[in-house]
Amino acid sequence: MEFELTAECFQSEVLENENTVLVDFFAPWCGPCMMMMPIIEDIADSDPGFDVGRVNIDDDLELAQQYGVMSVPTLIVFKGGKAAAKLTGYHSEDDILNFVRSV
Repeated sequence: MEFELTAECFQSEVLENENTVLVDFFAPWCGPCMMMMPIIEDIADSDPGFDVGRVNIDDDLELAQQYGVMSVPTLIVFKGGKAAAKLTGYHSEDDILNFVRSV
């Protein structure tokens, strides 16, 4: 399942979530972000065993800054409410799945 994340729901959807959560920090003007969007959607729709959320950094810049997002796309895996690993740039579906599962 994929969901849009905002500063208002980030605490409950990510930090208090018992599941592993993959968060995609993106911007609508970012070419690589838009190329990766269908990949993130496919991962979310495939029921990969973890939750998937997206943060539009234009709408929630403070949230991006809080997690050290310096460029987009940036993927952060959260486990037990803590940021556990970060991956920046465009990546294939296999690379993303392997990244999340290795954390």
